Amino acid sequence: MGGGEREVGEGSNVKANAKRRRRTWLKRKEKWLVVLGVVLHAVYMLSIFDIYFKSPIVHGMDLVTPRFKAPAKRLVLLVGKFRAPFLRSVIEEKGRWGVSHARPPTESRPGHVSIIAGFYEDPSAVTKGWKANPVEFDSVFNRSRHTFSYGSPDIVPIFCAGLPHTTWNSYPHDFEDFATDASFLDEWSFDQFKGLLNRSKEDPKLKELLLQDNLVVFLHLLGCDSNGHAHRPFSSIYLNNVAVVDSIAERVYNLLEDYYMDNRTSYVFTADHGMHDKGSHGDGHPTNTDTPLVVWGAGVKQPKLVSSSNHSDCGFRFVDEHMHDTPTPTEWGLHGIERVDVNQADIAPLMSTLLGLPCPVNSVGSLPLDYIDMIKEDEVEAVVANTKQILNQFLRKSQTKQSNSLYFKPFKPLGDYSSLLDKIEDLISIRDYAAARKLSEDLRVLALQGLHYFQTYDWLMLMTVIILGYIGWMTYIVLHVLQSYTSLAGYMFRKEQADHQTDNTRKVQLCGCLFLGLLCIILFKEHSPPLYHAYTSMTVFLWTQIFSEYRFIKALWKELYGRRINYFAKILATGVFSVFILEFLVNSFTQRKLYTWCFLVSGVISFLYLLKLIPWRSGVPIFVCVACWFLSVFTLMPAEIPDNNRLVIGSGVMIIMIGVAARLLDLHTEGNKYWLSICNHDKKQPKFPTLFQLQALLVGLSSVMVSISTSHRTQKQELLALHQITNWSIAGISIVLPLFSANGLLSRLTSIFLGFAPTFLLLSIGYEAVFYGALALALMAWILVENTLIYLSKVNRLSSSFNNMEDNVILDGRYLQLSDVRIPLIFMVLFNVAFFGTGNFASIASFEISSVYRFITVFSPFLMAALLIFKLFIPFLLVICVFSAITKLNRLPRLGCYFLVILFSDVMTMHFFFLVRNTGSWMEIGNSISHFGIVSAQVVFVLLLFAVTNIYTKDINIGSVDRSSRKAM
Repeated sequence: MGGGEREVGEGSNVKANAKRRRRTWLKRKEKWLVVLGVVLHAVYMLSIFDIYFKSPIVHGMDLVTPRFKAPAKRLVLLVGKFRAPFLRSVIEEKGRWGVSHARPPTESRPGHVSIIAGFYEDPSAVTKGWKANPVEFDSVFNRSRHTFSYGSPDIVPIFCAGLPHTTWNSYPHDFEDFATDASFLDEWSFDQFKGLLNRSKEDPKLKELLLQDNLVVFLHLLGCDSNGHAHRPFSSIYLNNVAVVDSIAERVYNLLEDYYMDNRTSYVFTADHGMHDKGSHGDGHPTNTDTPLVVWGAGVKQPKLVSSSNHSDCGFRFVDEHMHDTPTPTEWGLHGIERVDVNQADIAPLMSTLLGLPCPVNSVGSLPLDYIDMIKEDEVEAVVANTKQILNQFLRKSQTKQSNSLYFKPFKPLGDYSSLLDKIEDLISIRDYAAARKLSEDLRVLALQGLHYFQTYDWLMLMTVIILGYIGWMTYIVLHVLQSYTSLAGYMFRKEQADHQTDNTRKVQLCGCLFLGLLCIILFKEHSPPLYHAYTSMTVFLWTQIFSEYRFIKALWKELYGRRINYFAKILATGVFSVFILEFLVNSFTQRKLYTWCFLVSGVISFLYLLKLIPWRSGVPIFVCVACWFLSVFTLMPAEIPDNNRLVIGSGVMIIMIGVAARLLDLHTEGNKYWLSICNHDKKQPKFPTLFQLQALLVGLSSVMVSISTSHRTQKQELLALHQITNWSIAGISIVLPLFSANGLLSRLTSIFLGFAPTFLLLSIGYEAVFYGALALALMAWILVENTLIYLSKVNRLSSSFNNMEDNVILDGRYLQLSDVRIPLIFMVLFNVAFFGTGNFASIASFEISSVYRFITVFSPFLMAALLIFKLFIPFLLVICVFSAITKLNRLPRLGCYFLVILFSDVMTMHFFFLVRNTGSWMEIGNSISHFGIVSAQVVFVLLLFAVTNIYTKDINIGSVDRSSRKAM
């Protein structure tokens, strides 16, 4: 007997040691896996800047000297808004007009870049915060002999400071308050220019300068833009400023005509962007992209009446996607005069041609000949100069890419560009100007296509590497979960211990290293940026690790090959359902209302499903349905939360009532078999028996302090130091109290709910306080559904799951099953509801900061931001606490579920990767980046929140299913 006992004991020790080693190995591997995930996502997040936000500007091109006589000696550029008498008379009597179509972002700096430099917003400006030009570029100002510039301090210095041969001045900084009529700012600009001309009468050098050719006068008339923001378009103040702008345009015209008296001055009036009726701009709405263009003076054609021969729909679309020759609105009163629409970038070559200057070397604008009054020969020469300037950019990009590429793929349509240029010259020499112009314009179109070709030359390679990297990462995660948290776990451990079988693995790793070395050599020879090496290294490393697991993959294939067709059908159905949920979440980032339908439908389905499984008297089906419907309301509400102090106070009462109901449920459910395993009963009693009462008191006290603090703010009284100390004390104490609560599942979660409530209430201003309670009810509904499923499947599922657990590396748990996929999916839905339930987490600006004044009375940006961010984190903490509790309730490995969450997040990340935008408004571009960044960062974000919530949930105990069933019987 003694010998047998010793053998049994030794056998147990061997198994215990093996299990200990396996747990140590698993812990070490998962730490490494988390570090790898953090590094991988950080590196791949940077890839969007190499793909989508690479500057299109190149340098080193030669200027194309025009071969025609300049129609004008000087040019005046007026940037403002119009619809006034003088400019209307110009349209009817003196010049040509049309709509200049801008491309989003319709903001001041990008608009001016298009006008004076001829190219659209540089996507790399995203890395400069949109406030500065990311790289140096050529402009009409550079090419002129001298530029005189007056206007806004936000615009004029950006384009004129540091330029040689430039005289400029901007509004004094004392004029930054535009709440009143800002027309005096435009008057200031005009007075500055008028003073310049007056001084020239006494300054011979200045007069000599003003009499030279190729001069540019730039007046940025800001008043309409400022008044449009402050008072909205069509307000009396705005319309008064429009009249002022019109008056300034007329006075500038008369002043220069009287000064020079040579009819050699050209005038261009346009706007950097339009404006919506609400006083905003930035996006691609027609009111923002449609800007006026009025050109008159030297070298400009006279007005032309509309006829059927000169108004045809050629199918051409402008950069804002508007059709060519769209009808002129009747309210403009200009439908009888021919309208010549252009792209905003076309204005730069128009101004260069009028002055006889080379086009800015970075311009992509096409010369609008319908504005220029030139002989046929000069027209063709102007078009050829415009074409050659764009072609030079193409050739420079092609040369740069070819010199750095081992295998270069040229842009084939321009393979014989030199013969096309020779043909154009031959046509000019035989005076076939129409054919020369047509061929030159076709060549220009091809050159623009070639520029786009080389701008996106590396896209296919980079996107392929990144997508293969994400797929490799997700594949590796799946293999890890299968090896460590499924019934195949024992096989993996035995393989790791078999040292004599590692030779082939080392060969795979050696091949991976050699392949990576070869790719790095190729990238080095092509002078690729360092990040290209990082992207490639990550991807090759991941796939090397995957191929190193070929034995496990082979065993997995054999295991699946022997299964019935029903098993594959279940896998396929689970995959399709998972992708559907994930695509739903992707779309919810832009359409919050989708969650309303989600929870309405989920409530009905859950009610009907549970009603078939358990009696309605249990209360579970009705509660789950009501909780889902209650939560569905909040994503219909505006993201900008209106102040409602009474609602916040009422929410405090609701939170206490929820806490009382949970407390009563926890203490009096002995007869309900569907609630037993989540309730307290014979669990460890709290260290402080009156803890619940204390927490409820703090919630009530926080509601009182909300009322007191808000009344002080509305009455413009300073918040007393005593009130601040009280608020900080309530928030600090309440967060710590859940650590001392009973460790039953419902007891601890109720305490956590009450513990974070005071802080959330003190930082709330409206309906988001109610959302906190609604979210808690929905989370409770999730717990009840899981608890019901566990109870009903205790014999068929749980007992089989714990069979043969001798090789399980998971302490006190069970293996993951296919049906467990629902848990990380439900978690992701609720986690994203916490993102968008009361606003948009991607922009803290969508949350009201007035609530932070309940804690501080002085302006402190960092502390304010910290308080707001903590408020936003509270719903996430609540969701993750429940998620942790549910994994314990199901006896699931929490880290295994975490890796499934990361797996699903990366499916969304891949989708958002393709949704990143480098065109559109700054808000649209910024949101696309933030959406991609938020989902990419979840590998770190969720892990950190897991670590924080583990402090509260690590000692939660779950009632056994067997004990629950016995009590029920």
